[in-house]
Amino acid sequence: MNPAHADPRVQRVVAFFEGLQRRDLQRMATFYTADAFFKDPFNEVNGCAAIERIFNHMFDALDEPRFKVHQAVLQGDDCFLTWDFLFRMKRFDRSEQCIRGGSHLVLAEDGRIALHRDYWDAAEELYEKLPVLGGLMRWLKKRANS
Repeated sequence: MNPAHADPRVQRVVAFFEGLQRRDLQRMATFYTADAFFKDPFNEVNGCAAIERIFNHMFDALDEPRFKVHQAVLQGDDCFLTWDFLFRMKRFDRSEQCIRGGSHLVLAEDGRIALHRDYWDAAEELYEKLPVLGGLMRWLKKRANS
């Protein structure tokens, strides 16, 4: 276990994400501050209610979404997590998919998340796996690398 995982704030956040179920969304205010900021490749919102809507959409759009946190680095109130996001698409390919990414979190004094910024490559981790669009994305990537 790395030292960041020993911090109770990090343990709480990791346990929340790794165990996240739709029923947990009604308790988002216990994990995010009221004015928390969230950004990922598709969303940029402020406020716990808006963040809750993003996670609700995740459960609406995907089957069996879950996170597996691999690393945590903590410096002061800044926490960086590396993770796999595992899921099955409700449409298209029903095999398990994996997005690898990281999150920068800023923890408030009470341990809740005040800022949550996700970093992952939407083109490689998602678009390339979709029918039709995936072929185009792989072709564009190949052309860009030649």
